[in-house]
Amino acid sequence: MLSLPDFPVRQRDFLLEISRAITAQLDLEEVLRRVLHASVVMTAARVGVVALRDAAELFTVRAYTGVQKEQIPILNNKLQELIGAADGGFNVEFLNAKLREMAETIDPSLVQFVAMPLIFAEKPLGLLIVFRSYQVRVTVNDVQILQSFADQAAIAVRNAQLYEGMKQEQQRLEAILQYSGDGVMILDATLSVLQVNRAFEFMTAWRAADIEGLLHDEVIVWQNDTRFDLANALEGVKPARGEAPPPTLYVEGDIQRRDGGTLSVGITYAPIFHRDGRLMTVIANLRDITNFRKAQEMQNVFISTVSHELRTPVAIIKGYASTLNREDAQWNPDVIRQSLSVIEDEADRLTELIDDLLTASKIQAEQGVRLQLADVHLDVLAQRAVERFAPQTNRHRFTLSFQENFPSIQGDAKLLRQVVDNLLTNAIKYSPNGGTITVGGRYTDHSVTFFVRDEGTGISESEQARIFDRFYRVDNNLTSKTKGTGLGLYLVKAIIEAHHGEINVKSQPSQGSTFYFTLPRD
Repeated sequence: MLSLPDFPVRQRDFLLEISRAITAQLDLEEVLRRVLHASVVMTAARVGVVALRDAAELFTVRAYTGVQKEQIPILNNKLQELIGAADGGFNVEFLNAKLREMAETIDPSLVQFVAMPLIFAEKPLGLLIVFRSYQVRVTVNDVQILQSFADQAAIAVRNAQLYEGMKQEQQRLEAILQYSGDGVMILDATLSVLQVNRAFEFMTAWRAADIEGLLHDEVIVWQNDTRFDLANALEGVKPARGEAPPPTLYVEGDIQRRDGGTLSVGITYAPIFHRDGRLMTVIANLRDITNFRKAQEMQNVFISTVSHELRTPVAIIKGYASTLNREDAQWNPDVIRQSLSVIEDEADRLTELIDDLLTASKIQAEQGVRLQLADVHLDVLAQRAVERFAPQTNRHRFTLSFQENFPSIQGDAKLLRQVVDNLLTNAIKYSPNGGTITVGGRYTDHSVTFFVRDEGTGISESEQARIFDRFYRVDNNLTSKTKGTGLGLYLVKAIIEAHHGEINVKSQPSQGSTFYFTLPRD
């Protein structure tokens, strides 16, 4: 049996090479390649493999030389058997048998093998195995030197793994930062900008290349009455030594965009302090609250409008009822009949308003509309609606324009009547100068289309996209004088969509509007 040739010299050279790999190379694949190359040359071997333990505690080949790629799955299976045997108790004969099977799998001419565990901080990282095609006597000193080499290799592998994990974590954080829907700004201890993400650029019109290095107050410029000094606010949350992390700071307001526009935002500042109390960095999270503010404003207007809408008919009903109940007056039948008619009309107004509110609340609660399906004749619904609405106005003329043999559909008669009534109510309200209101329908083999056309004020193109939103009302002089809650068209759209239909509008200012919906016949 022969000892390893010129081993002291080779040992020194290759340990030096591994040490250089530790300090100069942090790429895991490159480290494994260098470790494997040095191991094969140092031991005068022909074949070598490096297996590392993964997150599932399985050992798999990560680097190899002298092995065919298609042999790797077989070697991985052998490795699991080998490691499983070692976990159940160290049996030299069994381990040698498994290593011999691995050698025969690679090349039957391989007759000797040396396996070196890669261990760091008493934790197994992996296994390095070299195979030779000749027998060599390995002394105790040789084993100690080889183990020393393996220890150095383990350090190199561990450093590379830590670097790889850190790089992956950095990539994850960078992805979270860049693709977050909210704007993110990172400040240093002097409150200068270190980094911003794409959403921040979009929201503020600042470019990342132009913003880095600027002070926070140069970028975040508050408008109106917002008074917020970040530096002073941070002094107020500075933690004492050993205390829990400080709370975040939150402020809302309008900021000035770089292009001169304004944006409503809510900003959360998360300061990070060193253990000695020094500020290290601040993470600022910007959220666009423009739509939230609009929704809140719409809801406030809605509450105010509903209160007014409820109060008016109640006041009228109470006034007429109190008048009729006066003991000091005698009313003739015509006055009584007229007063009761007003009371009845106002009660109907209250009922319609309450129905709209209940339907809207039900849609929100149930995330949709429940239908009670039956045969519905839209032409008959339209005729009855016109008969009800015609006596309410003397400035409008109603016409019906339905295609002959207009078919029935499957639908909820009560809800579809609510749709027709809302469309007719709007046609009357928004054509204050009168004119013709046409109600009609057309059909094909697969669908029916229903429309209501007026000659009123019309709707601008910019407003048409929002008229079906909840609580939204067209912003013009007529709207401010016209009663309404902004729920009618929202309910119409919800009901039509529940019937698997679509509703649209064609309109131009001062040229009237045509609301039309299409429903499937099946």
